[in-house]
Amino acid sequence: MAKTVLVTGGTGYIGGELIDQLLAGGHTVHTTVRDSARSEPRLRNRWPDAGDRLYVFQADLENDAGWGHATAGCDAVAHVASPFPVEVPDHEDELIVPARDGALRALRFAHEAGVTTFVLTSSAAAIAYGQKGQTNFDHTDWTNVNGDNVPPYHKSKTIAELEARDWAEKNAPDMAFCSVNPVAVFGPVENDDLSTSILIIKMMMNGSIPLMPDMGIGVIDVRDVARAHVLAIMADPDTIRGGRFPVQDEFLWMREIGDILRERVPDLARKVAKRKMPNFMVKTLAPVVKEMKQIRGELGRVRDVDSSNTKDVLGMDFIPAAQCLEDTARSLKKHGLI
Repeated sequence: MAKTVLVTGGTGYIGGELIDQLLAGGHTVHTTVRDSARSEPRLRNRWPDAGDRLYVFQADLENDAGWGHATAGCDAVAHVASPFPVEVPDHEDELIVPARDGALRALRFAHEAGVTTFVLTSSAAAIAYGQKGQTNFDHTDWTNVNGDNVPPYHKSKTIAELEARDWAEKNAPDMAFCSVNPVAVFGPVENDDLSTSILIIKMMMNGSIPLMPDMGIGVIDVRDVARAHVLAIMADPDTIRGGRFPVQDEFLWMREIGDILRERVPDLARKVAKRKMPNFMVKTLAPVVKEMKQIRGELGRVRDVDSSNTKDVLGMDFIPAAQCLEDTARSLKKHGLI
């Protein structure tokens, strides 16, 4: 049965893929952007045949304007929009406030509009941090925002999800609320507006990362992240109500990602570093290089997120990490970005 779905943050990496899959499935999509005059032509260009199955609304995470129109007539909301900078902000509230308030604002207007299913795009950042010594995580784990070395982004995602869950339970018990919690998201790109995760691959392949830091990341394909949202939206509400759906195919060290790129796309991976970056170098640079601050806390850390609950409840399988990384590299080449 075709639905009308609001996807917030339609110009984003995950939001764009989700819109793509919803339109392909015959659904009608509302989407929010911060500047409709600038963004709507770009969206119409991506989906030229969408016609009146795609509606673009101007709405900001920190302002009520536009949200009532965006949610009107919708069966479901996928709240994808959330700030995710490359650099650590000067003050953590620069991320926490818009992430938390934006989620609550989207929930409030969705409830007022009679939306029956609300899927929050959270993150593994809300699952796998601030717990000393823990290396394996699942949907029952929560980041301890008061733990050591928890970055502002991770705090923002944790606080936003916790408060959104609490609000939904207290104020909208008839609405089926759930979250999708991806690790680092890779896969094909549509243009040069690259997510932070994709920038890592681009920098590896153009030689901007001359040495590999001793850190690892969970890998998931953007197509699987979007598919998890679609499956949750289309599921029986009682099946997904209160659910938490991590999405990760595999945890890989940076050096392993480099090995995969050299094996799968050798013609594109000539500049991918083979040598390890000494830990002391990361720690020395961290006080003066903002990008190194987040890396410093990840040195030698394993954060392996189990997605069994997602597979069991939503019936998902995942694109293998190696294929995902190959598709990322080839897509960057196709668009002239490496």
